[in-house]
This record gives sequence, C-alpha cells and structure tokens, in this order.
Amino acid sequence: MYKPIITRLLIIMMILASGSYLTGQNKKLGQTGFQFLSVTSDARAAGMGGAMTTVEAYSASLFFNPAGMARVPNLLDVRFNQNEWIADIMHNSFSLSFRPGGGEYGVFGLSLLSVDYGDIQGTMVAENEQGYVETETFTPSALAVGIGYARALTDKFSVGAHLKSAHQSLGKSVIPVTDTTNTLIKNLARATAFDFGTIYFTGFKSLAFGMSVRNFSDEIKFESEGFQLPLTFRIGVSMDVLDLLPEKTFQSLLVSLDAVHPRSYPEYVDLGMEYTLAGMFAVRSGYLFNREEQGLTVGVGVQKRLKNIFFAVDYSSSPFGVFGNIQRLSLQFSL
Repeated sequence: MYKPIITRLLIIMMILASGSYLTGQNKKLGQTGFQFLSVTSDARAAGMGGAMTTVEAYSASLFFNPAGMARVPNLLDVRFNQNEWIADIMHNSFSLSFRPGGGEYGVFGLSLLSVDYGDIQGTMVAENEQGYVETETFTPSALAVGIGYARALTDKFSVGAHLKSAHQSLGKSVIPVTDTTNTLIKNLARATAFDFGTIYFTGFKSLAFGMSVRNFSDEIKFESEGFQLPLTFRIGVSMDVLDLLPEKTFQSLLVSLDAVHPRSYPEYVDLGMEYTLAGMFAVRSGYLFNREEQGLTVGVGVQKRLKNIFFAVDYSSSPFGVFGNIQRLSLQFSL
C-alpha cells in the first residue's frame, strides 16, 4: 500500500536535493533573517557536529528532521536545552512529544525556542560633538513556537512535519517627523515557517538515509526591507558501524554524515560520531567542514532508565573562532 507513496517521496527528495546543489554557488547573493532558527541548542546534536538528519532524537528531532520523532518508544518525552551562544546571547529551546495509542495515531510534538540578546544601548544620529545621542536601552528578543507530527508509514520509512510561528523584536526606531518632533516605531517581524523530513531505513543493518527541508516560508519584512528565512536543504546518512561486527556487542558507534545546502551560505558537510558504552555513557565528536569559524566539536552524555522513567544529561563544547567556546547543556525525561 505504502510502496508507491514511498517511491514518489524518495524521487521528490532526490529532485529537490540534486536541484539545490546543481544551482548552488559558493557565494550567495541572497541574505536571510531570523538566523536564530538555524542555531543548534541541543547538546547531543552539537557534540555530533549537527549531523542529525537521520538520527532519531526523540522530541528534539523537531529541530532537525521531524521524521526522527516517528519511532519514539515512549508515551511522553520532554527535553530542555540551554545554549550559551556567542556575545553572551542565551539561545534556549524546549521540545515535547506525545505518542498516544502506542503509536497507532502517530507522534505529536511541541517545540519552543527563545533567544535573549541582552541589553543594548540605543543611539540616534545628532549634530553634536559625538555625532549621536543615546536613546532608550532596549532588549532584542526572538521566539518560535511550533507543533509537529511524525508517523512511521512502514517499519523502514518515516515522515514528519513541523509548523512554527516565529517572532523577532529589535526594539524601537526613532523616526524624525519634523525638526522638533520624533515618533517611535516598533521593529517587530513575524513569520510562519514549515519543516518537512523523511528517513528511510534500508534494511541493511542500521543504515539509514534521509532528507529535510527547514524554514520554508514566504518573504517577510522589517518596515520596508524584505528578506527570506534561512531555508535549508539537508541530505543525510548514518549507521552504527559496530553492526558490521559478526557478534552483537554492548557498545555502539554511530557515524552520521549530512550534506547541507543553505540559502545564504556556501554548501557544507557535517560529520558526527557517537560512541555509547553499555547504553549509558556516550562520548561524541563532530566536524563542520567549509565553515569559517567552526570546526571540531566534542560532547559527552549519560542516560539511565529507573523503573518507568528514562532520563539523560548531555553536554557539548564547540569552538567558535574569536568568540571562544560555545557551551550547551540538555536534560531529557521520558515516560
């Protein structure tokens, strides 16, 4: 029943991916806004270099490939992520998945992403010795709230979608009306964005292929200036390479590779690895190729099931050139 659907989706996936790469150039002319939608808050994902397109990450899959949520084994999963981003920016996220009826109706998800840019002193051009005067201190912020749905159409093929509403506030602008009067205009922008993804398990060991399209949206504006959201195409492959051993072990070594085509940056590749011992302790590393300030990433994690409750703690550190190291911490609870 699902085979013709799967075949068509795979063909569409390959056409979208190949078309985006064939038309891509090393230097992009188009610029995008709402870049906070492209920043990774999740510590596990960051430790693996962001190569998460085919990695099933419970409710956190909403931020990478919503299809990765389709086979979550728990009724309820909750994950909190804290990211100490560059320039003291706090980039935090939350995700939740709900699997009613043992997965008979698919998996429903909820996501929340918030950004605190700190306080910024406003200024305005003026004819004085400094050339400006100070206006009010403002606090820029960003917020995205989304709902998602994922379903395993067969034991090998999963699909998922994520609809989100994103908002960004950049304070107020002082607009001269006359020589003696001014007016204040709030710099607010809102957009509705859509994510879509698929994952296909080949049947050969744990080998999986997948794709995702993130931040598909109409053009939005700040006042009269229009811009696009950071639309991104990803194609990924992953496998637990220890599955190739003749005997099953109590260890795993997940290797994941993503090829990425963003709207406003050169194409790049993310490589990630996760070594897990006895299903409890994880060590991660990744590398971001063709990125100016980013490269090697590292991370660790601990996970444990106590009776009916599963919990995990993950940490990662990612060098970011002149900005120093980016620290991320994630907490997960599942029932």
